[in-house]
Amino acid sequence: MKVRRYLPADQAAVIALFREFMHELMPPHLGAEFHSYIERAIHEELGRIEEYYLLRPDQGFWVAEEQRDGALAGMVGVERHDADSAELRRMAVAKAQRRTGIGRALLSTVESFCRQCAYRRIVLSTSELQLPAARLYESSGYSMLREEKALQASHKTVGAGLTRYHYEKRME
Repeated sequence: MKVRRYLPADQAAVIALFREFMHELMPPHLGAEFHSYIERAIHEELGRIEEYYLLRPDQGFWVAEEQRDGALAGMVGVERHDADSAELRRMAVAKAQRRTGIGRALLSTVESFCRQCAYRRIVLSTSELQLPAARLYESSGYSMLREEKALQASHKTVGAGLTRYHYEKRME
């Protein structure tokens, strides 16, 4: 497995991984909300990664690819949150590749990048549907700041009353 910067040729695979990941998480009673969220996130963000993430030197997007066949195994983005904070975004690992170290490798890539950009902290959020991700963040030194019910949908959250957990890691 190799982590590398996103290339425009990765777009279809990134979107496919996002769709697959979201469909795995989708509770049956929230199907309509998830479908709407997926399309909004693709339209506003993942369908335009170069504009959304790559126009600023303090933001980035990476993919993990299998070395044997070049298949996309994971992805992660970094978005500027404020002057001294970055937000970890869109971390996802293909189902067949989970628990093989890809998530940790992507997280390490993000943290190295954030140090190079002189960010003092990394923030992120995850939902009640992603408890293995929360365990990864906690075991990697992230502290939970708060939890909240996400009522409003956006390209960053389904909304629908799902509980979101907000974390940070100080880079000092």
